[in-house]
Amino acid sequence: MYIVFISVLVLAILAAGITQFGYLQITQMRVKNDLSLFSILEGLGLYSHERYEALSKKEIELTSMDGLKLSGAAVETYPDSKRWIIIVHGYTGSRAVSTQFIDMFTEEGYNILLIDQRRHGRSEGRYTTYGYYEKYDIQTWVNWIVEHYGDDTEIGLHGQSLGGGTVLEYLSIAAPQVKLVIADCPYSDLADLMKHQITKLNKIPSVPFFGWVNNRIRKKCGFSFEQVSPIRAVRESHLPVMFIHGTNDTYVPTRMSKEMYEAKPGPKKLVLIEGAIHANAYHVGTEQYREATRSFLHEYIGAPIKMNAFIEPTRIEFFQDNSLETI
Repeated sequence: MYIVFISVLVLAILAAGITQFGYLQITQMRVKNDLSLFSILEGLGLYSHERYEALSKKEIELTSMDGLKLSGAAVETYPDSKRWIIIVHGYTGSRAVSTQFIDMFTEEGYNILLIDQRRHGRSEGRYTTYGYYEKYDIQTWVNWIVEHYGDDTEIGLHGQSLGGGTVLEYLSIAAPQVKLVIADCPYSDLADLMKHQITKLNKIPSVPFFGWVNNRIRKKCGFSFEQVSPIRAVRESHLPVMFIHGTNDTYVPTRMSKEMYEAKPGPKKLVLIEGAIHANAYHVGTEQYREATRSFLHEYIGAPIKMNAFIEPTRIEFFQDNSLETI
């Protein structure tokens, strides 16, 4: 009897530990610092910390709808342009990792807004919610562009991994100024993704751990896996969406972009980068990625308009908005 009791106790402790570990890994995994992210980009030959520091940019702080400080930087290369791209990074990243895409968009005449998602970089927040709350943060950033640059601005969204899921979730509340979305290695459904990662990547049975982790997230973070499903937003949206995915992605399966492409009505494009794993499609297929993005921008926003670039010595401005944005 004593042995049975000890065995049950050990199993209960083990189960509780696995559940807690899963909960922390999903919502509060340690965020990488900017220098380590730039080190990775530099190693891949994509961008450098020195280049970013030399950019003329405006540091921005806004307040989310639930009172968090959101941090970002505007790279306004073309003061006369009404075209903007908001670049949204992935899980445990920051705006630093988004710098790899700057040139791709500035060469097409776009100003850039780099943002730190809640709980990442310089933005506040305790939990990552995979677009459930983050989509409203995107609306706060869209509002900032419109308020400062006019109702006639044309905005594109680019998101990678978690950022891809966030910008697709945003489709359900998209402002009229947002003209298209580019989603790089996004997930189609959070419950589906978590079951895949629990069973395929971590070799843990889905039952009962999926339910236990989901319940803890619901109680602690205020959302559940079932409430995050970008494919639902995609099915209801007629905004142009381009899905980009590496064919060797096992972290977020390539099939998820294929499923969303098939489900989406209206303008859409699917770009598969042969041999790319998770979040390295741009590195592996740079020219294919850039050409697909260029043609997508031209088709749904327009060819580049000749603008005078803003060139001056390095200058950093600071904007702060303490008002509570509401949707």
